[in-house]
Amino acid sequence: MNSRSIKSFFRVASLLMLLVTVALLAAIATMHFAIHGAEVEVPSLKGMTVAEARSVTSGLGLNLNVDNRYYSGDVAAGHILTQSPAQGAVVRREWHVRVSESLGPQKVDVPNTVGVQERVAELQLRRAGLEVGSIAHLPSLTAAEGTVLAQDPPAHALDIAQPTVSLLVAAPDEEKPDGYVMPNLVGMPVLSAQLQLSKVGIKTGPPTYEQIAIGPVGSGSAPPQEPIKPGSVIAQSPPAGTRVDQSTTVNLTAAR
Repeated sequence: MNSRSIKSFFRVASLLMLLVTVALLAAIATMHFAIHGAEVEVPSLKGMTVAEARSVTSGLGLNLNVDNRYYSGDVAAGHILTQSPAQGAVVRREWHVRVSESLGPQKVDVPNTVGVQERVAELQLRRAGLEVGSIAHLPSLTAAEGTVLAQDPPAHALDIAQPTVSLLVAAPDEEKPDGYVMPNLVGMPVLSAQLQLSKVGIKTGPPTYEQIAIGPVGSGSAPPQEPIKPGSVIAQSPPAGTRVDQSTTVNLTAAR
């Protein structure tokens, strides 16, 4: 092979290598664009109205979901309080951005639902503009089936976070109990209190007796106080409203 042929060969080989290099670079650029072209940076949505935030995220190819609503004295109603992912996060298009919406300052008075039936309680809450949260059931020694035993937040609560009230409701009699709400036994004869607890398998320790001083019947405009009868419960542990079960031992203190 003469020198001219060798030079031609190297020219062709160099040209082929150049073409291969260009093709590789083009492929890399195409892959980079395909990957990163589908990514967007999450904007700051805090303080925007939900409509404004939805317009912004839609323009970037993102989805907006309002997950929660909270009362706020600082952020006007209908504006965004928090967001996830945070501002500056890089996500793929079609990603779901979750936000919480402000309800403005609390203007709702939480009604008292304790002692009413569950359905009536739900109706009262909805009429007040509140949502019914979780409903738990617990057998009670004193309340009728379906009666609300407790609520969270309590009646007339201020500075609550969400417009949601959860209820604790007396369970049906046929439901197998895994616990009870401790009743108020103060004022009952100690033997009657022990009998009431034993009917549902709650144990009681030996009662403690204390001497009660007899005070004045009444003075001035104060109404006369009924004397405490010997043998009646004057204190209990656990206190009324506490959750108890068959492993709990109730201690009673009675008047001597």
